[in-house]
Amino acid sequence: MRRVELSFAGLKIEFCDRERAIRQVEEFAEKGTWHPIVVFGPEGCGKTSWLKQAVEILKELGFSIIYFNPMRREFLTEVGIKSIEERVREVLERASSADALAGFIGYVIDFAVEVIRAGRKKLAMIVDDAFQYVKDKEVAFFVKGMLEVIEHPPRSYEKVVAIAATSEGFSRWEIGRHRWATIRPMWNMSKKGFEELYEELPGPKPDLEEVWRLTGGNPEMLAKLYELEWDVSAVVEDLVRSRRLKDFARKWGPRLRDVIEDPDSLFEKGFPEELKEELIARNLIVYDMYDRDPVLWVDEPPPERDPDLGIGREVAWQTPLHREAVKKAMEQSL
Repeated sequence: MRRVELSFAGLKIEFCDRERAIRQVEEFAEKGTWHPIVVFGPEGCGKTSWLKQAVEILKELGFSIIYFNPMRREFLTEVGIKSIEERVREVLERASSADALAGFIGYVIDFAVEVIRAGRKKLAMIVDDAFQYVKDKEVAFFVKGMLEVIEHPPRSYEKVVAIAATSEGFSRWEIGRHRWATIRPMWNMSKKGFEELYEELPGPKPDLEEVWRLTGGNPEMLAKLYELEWDVSAVVEDLVRSRRLKDFARKWGPRLRDVIEDPDSLFEKGFPEELKEELIARNLIVYDMYDRDPVLWVDEPPPERDPDLGIGREVAWQTPLHREAVKKAMEQSL
């Protein structure tokens, strides 16, 4: 299996770690997905890298590929049908932004139907980071469209693999309410895989244990630390500003302290529903964590609890740096 080359922190590196997640893609290819697989997890945990590697695996196994990622302005087809590939180029020319490109998400279903109608026997539909641009009900109907391709194709096929990934917290509940998909979480990298990535970064750097405690294994936070020359304060301040946390902290003050000390406090009776929703919407936490049974997860699950990393049984901070940013915002709001 060829490892894809990825851009990381201004470097070109090969996909690393996620051995179990790779085996899961191979299992999807062998059996097909009977429902679309919707993968959610912390922002920057590596879902896109995994999907890029999944595309490579599925191509090697003879699948026609439809890959859609509006955030990166990518709409790729490798289906051997000239008319579809020309229409994809037209879509990319017409879409002036990620928002505009996301408006064409329905074409994924249209093209999938055409590919099967044309006699292709093995098809993969891979959709990455599109749901944040689409209303929740539209997300649900899109997933239903993927399911329709699987269950009611225009002609017979051998295997269809349908995977969609998102960092956005609310859409998974809308999808799950309809039972049109198999929803699976993905967590940050294992410590072993994270160390491999850490070692790829050139120059002097802090001790691995310190970087692990700050990032919790999140590749995007590792890249951000490297970009800002390992200045933790700068990374935290960037999160405070980008997530607009000062007013948020001023509004919720004492209740946020409870979540900082124990994220599972959000599950306590009487905890403000609005605060929970804001934490999810700002991509600060992952709420309603799954049981740690590996069969329920893409790749390896996180520990049952890890207070140092901000992981509770039911709720977890996306990374320790997200928790530090909220602490900083609370200090600034006094």
